[in-house]
Order: sequence, then structure tokens, then C-alpha cells
Amino acid sequence: MLVDSKGKYPFLSLLHFLLPLALSPYKEKKNNGNFSGQSCHLRSFCYNDNVVMHDSELGVLRPKYLERCLRKQGLVGNSYRLFFGDMKDSSMMIKQACSKPIELSDDIVPFEHHTVKHYGKNSFTWLGPRPCVNIMSLEQIKDVFTKIGDFQKPKQNPLSRLLTMGVITYEGEKWAKHRKIINPAFHLEKLKLMLPAFYQSCIDMISQWERLISENGSCELDVWPYLENMSSDVISRTAFGSSYKEGRRIFELQKEQAQLVVKVDQSVYFLGLRFLPTKTHRRMKEIEREVQDLLMGIINKREKACKGRNDDLLCILMESNSREIKEFGNKKSAGMSIKDVIEECKLFYFAGEETTSVLLVWTTVLLSKYPNWQAHAREEVLQVFGKNKPDFYGLNHLKIVTASLLRVVHKETKLKFDNTSWSGDCSTNNPSPP
Repeated sequence: MLVDSKGKYPFLSLLHFLLPLALSPYKEKKNNGNFSGQSCHLRSFCYNDNVVMHDSELGVLRPKYLERCLRKQGLVGNSYRLFFGDMKDSSMMIKQACSKPIELSDDIVPFEHHTVKHYGKNSFTWLGPRPCVNIMSLEQIKDVFTKIGDFQKPKQNPLSRLLTMGVITYEGEKWAKHRKIINPAFHLEKLKLMLPAFYQSCIDMISQWERLISENGSCELDVWPYLENMSSDVISRTAFGSSYKEGRRIFELQKEQAQLVVKVDQSVYFLGLRFLPTKTHRRMKEIEREVQDLLMGIINKREKACKGRNDDLLCILMESNSREIKEFGNKKSAGMSIKDVIEECKLFYFAGEETTSVLLVWTTVLLSKYPNWQAHAREEVLQVFGKNKPDFYGLNHLKIVTASLLRVVHKETKLKFDNTSWSGDCSTNNPSPP
């Protein structure tokens, strides 16, 4: 894993690796135990087993120095163990937990649960040579999400760049510009126009179920792949309008790309691995090129068709981008480039497809566990719509259905992993001693 910024000259990488280890314990003493400029991760209640180790952070001296800073501020946890930290213990507990049947109420992150139970809320764990601080105070979690300058986003893994970049990976002015351009696509009045696309995707899925049932009168159905397809279909229709069939192809390619990225990421790493022309690497490059070509073709087609229309995300995005460019003239930084638009389109899938399908599946599971809520929700839908086509006004009257979805989100979303570094002087976030 010792490569320089261009992936060349390993001996320069070795120097890059050794110098920070030699210097950091001495130059950082000026911080008086604060985490100014340190690489200390925050775990603030999504679990992520993807580990990216930067060359300057491997070793012994820097982790030990960070451990002393953490303990000085009242945090407790296991002592640092060379290179692996707590990863072996975590892997063993996950493997042990996965070997048993899982109940709905079980803990899905056993090592984190064990740490909090053993050391308390003000604790930390080791992700390799990098400490992860457990943040369980609502005020501190709020600070993490609002103090953008102090809590920066992680540097992107080259593998993850094959999947998407977009607004979620940007910082500062670029993030503000992209957010300003994208925001109009998610205004309530714009979302109302997309209701027919939502309805059509749902009807298509239910029609498939009805055909399966009519053949034998009943059938056992795995709803997960159907809800996945419905979610991707909704996003394809709302993102690309009349080009949604091409959008579906992009989704299939992105899904395959995600599987290949996970496969490569979990394989044994050695210097220069990602540059080898293996079968997997060649396929990843092919997918990247095909996705780029498909999106470029859709954008070129929609550029003319979108004039005077704003009933899909791509049209709204392009219209908003055009206004931004006109407002700031011919400035180089004005608006988004075609490449930026492509990345935002790819992001529509990753931000929307899996989250939507998982929420629907988990809601279905919990409604099956609580049949009373299921009966009330069904009764409410029949009362509001009957046999009529759903409309926006009626959806606002589905109080029980809305409450069921919110309850799933509030009840089950308990853990989030932020691969975040503290870049400013965050001494104000010192936890109280246990």
C-alpha cells in the first residue's frame, strides 16, 4: 500500500511513509492534546467495512500518540495493537454472529455494541492504525453535521470514483455551487410532477405479482428483487423521463460495477495491483466507458427535448445549470461541466435506489411483525383512495402509512459510520470524563 500520489517510484513512497511517523509525535505536541489536524475518525451512530489506509498513517508512533490524546480527554478503549488494531476482534465477532440465525432485535454490529457496553459511551475503537471515536451525544452529532469546515469528508478511494463522485464528495465552494444547482430538482412542486412516474412503476410491479398469483391461485414470492427493480425503475423514469429504458441499462451496469468494486476491495492488496490488466479490472473500465457513453447520449438527446419541460430530474438539472451559467457569464467556474452532470446522474442512482428499496423491504418486514399496523394502514389507503388512482392531495392524508415509514426510520437507524477527519481545532468537542 506504499504508493506515492501518482502510483510510481515506491522508494519515494517509503520516504513519504517514514517521515510523518518520525516527525508527527514531536511537531504535534504543540496542540496540547487537542485534535488539530489529526486523523481521528468519528463514528456517530451506517456501518462500513471498507478500509482505506493512507501510507503516512501506518505504523506505531502516530497511533500511540493519538491514543494518548484520546485518553487525556477522558475517552477509553482498547490499547492500540500493531497495524490491525481491533479489526481482528471485530471480524471474529461478526463471523460468530453471522453463523447463528438472526432475530429482528439482534445487534448487527456486535463489536461496537461490545465496546459501548464494556467501556461506556465515551469510548473509541481501532480501525487498523486509525482511532474511531464513538459519538453518542445528540449535540455533538449535530456539530459534526453542521460544522462542515471542522469535519471534512474523506479523500475518495480510486475504486469508489468508478461508481460515483457528485455533490456528496465535494467540499467548500464546489459543494455549494453543485448544491445550489441541484436543489430545484427536489422542490415540492417539481416532485408533484413526478407522481405519474411513481404510480406507473408501482402498477407494473403489482401487475407482475397478479400474473404470478393467477397461474396457481397463490405463490411464494421473494419481494426483495421486485422492490429493487421498482426503485430503479422509479429513478430511471424520474431522472431521465422518456429515456428511462436507457436509464435502466445504466442502473444494471452500475450495480455490476459495485459488485466488482467490492470484490477487488476485499482481495489481497499489493503495490500497483489496480494497474494490472486483469479480467476484473478490464471489465470495470469497460463498464465505466459504457456508462459515460450512455449518459452522454441521453444528455445530448434531452438537451433539445427539455426546452420548456421540467418533468424529470435531468431536465430540471440542465435548466438550473443553464440559468447559473447565464447569471455568471463566461466565468470558467460558472455552472457544471458535462462531466459534472454525468457524475450527478450516477449519484441519483446510488443516493436513491438502494435506500428506497431497503426502506420498503424493512417496512414490509415490520408490518408483517405487527399485523395491527398493517390492517390500519390498509384500511386507511382504501378509505382515502378506494379504487381511484392515487394523487398528491390524497397522499397527504395517509397519516398511518406515513407514521409507519417514519417509525421504521426512527426505530431502526441507530448506527452511522463517518469516515471523517477533524481538520480544525476541535477541542470544544472534548467529551466529559466518564
